[in-house]
Amino acid sequence: MPPVFRTLGAATIVAAMTMTLSAQQGGAPAPPMTLTVAGFPDGGQIPVKFSQAAPGVATGEGLSPAISWTNTPSGTQSFVLNMRDMDVSRNKTTDDQAHWVVWNLPATTTNLPEGVPKGSQRPDGSYQISATGPMYRGPGAGANGPYHHYMFEIYALDTKLDVQPTTDAFETRANVMKAMNGHVIGKAVYGGLFRRPQ
Repeated sequence: MPPVFRTLGAATIVAAMTMTLSAQQGGAPAPPMTLTVAGFPDGGQIPVKFSQAAPGVATGEGLSPAISWTNTPSGTQSFVLNMRDMDVSRNKTTDDQAHWVVWNLPATTTNLPEGVPKGSQRPDGSYQISATGPMYRGPGAGANGPYHHYMFEIYALDTKLDVQPTTDAFETRANVMKAMNGHVIGKAVYGGLFRRPQ
């Protein structure tokens, strides 16, 4: 039986920060953003279906789950989705694994369907990248180690980002995160656990 990923604290803090900011600006507290990833509960085990261990999936790839979010803050101009493996430390740095970064999602977007196709630039003008390439990278933690903690994060921004993808996912993600600074007006998170079946 896998452990439960305790994300309630983080989600509660994000909600409280959003409501406090709204109250400080003189209005009634806005409802906090919420994020939902289909197929497993927040803090639960990610199904093999969405992992690198699914039958027929190429190494480093996978089927992305359906993702939706609500309570978009007023003034939102775009969204950034960031999926990462919090248990990985890359090249002796604080970098974790870049499983999926999607930026410049239009402000009218409220979801991503299951199975987002590969490709650097999507039909809606947004871009995507992962450590594998211009695509979703499913969870792939080894069967003999501990469950890894995978975090999905959605950010609402008051601008569109002037960031082009590079050939390096980690450089690109760093560029996206740097460009986001000073423009985040909402955030929601959703976590899951995964390790390959024994």
